[in-house]
Amino acid sequence: MAVIDLNSDLGESYGAWTLGDDDAMLRLVTSANVACGFHAGDPSTLRRVCASAVEHGVQIGAQVSYPDLAGFGRRYMDIDPGELRDVVLYQLGALDGFAQVAGAGVKYVKPHGALYHATIADQGQAQAVVDASREYDPSSAILGLPGSELLRAAEAAGLDAIPEAFADRAYLSDGRLVSRREPNSVLIDPAVVAARAVRLATEHEVVAVDGTVVAVRARSICIHGDTPGAVQLAQAVRAGLEVAGVEIHAFTQ
Repeated sequence: MAVIDLNSDLGESYGAWTLGDDDAMLRLVTSANVACGFHAGDPSTLRRVCASAVEHGVQIGAQVSYPDLAGFGRRYMDIDPGELRDVVLYQLGALDGFAQVAGAGVKYVKPHGALYHATIADQGQAQAVVDASREYDPSSAILGLPGSELLRAAEAAGLDAIPEAFADRAYLSDGRLVSRREPNSVLIDPAVVAARAVRLATEHEVVAVDGTVVAVRARSICIHGDTPGAVQLAQAVRAGLEVAGVEIHAFTQ
């Protein structure tokens, strides 16, 4: 039987600005990538999302970012790896405080936005994320793109390297994601997104924008919480996976 985790980027509201429906998504996913305050998320939002995640039995992960609130963490920053390690460690401590108060803890780390894409090929930045994660908790898992420097560094450090796929993002033929600056980079049709998720979970492949069939062996599938209609997409994905006989649960127990 195929088994898959469903993750989503949550806790991205900030002050009077609300983004996404965290509570609804937490009823559908099994892992929550919670913003840590550097690209989004204020202290009360982090507390609320951690408490709701525990209530719904969803594992908590730290979605660490460049210090870029104004750009929502989607702008690359040429940060010294030592400084980046401390930036990541700072965020881990902040989120884990709220997770501990809620009765749980941070189980894994996933970079956000530009940092996620940088750690695909940048060995220094990938190592910085892994070093901070290992320093904070040697049992941490690392969530990232298959074949990335991030997952290679995680494996070398003895951390659980979790490859993920994206149901709501367009792919290039090399297995990377189409830039959000390009048209149709984000998929919003529930039927299309659900079918992609089922294919990823059962056949371990996805069709790229040029028609190439790309092999993607993932243990987790992401549905972005800020995608238009994210709740409907997550509902369709979960229903499609269940009909296909795919078992859905968190990658750490």
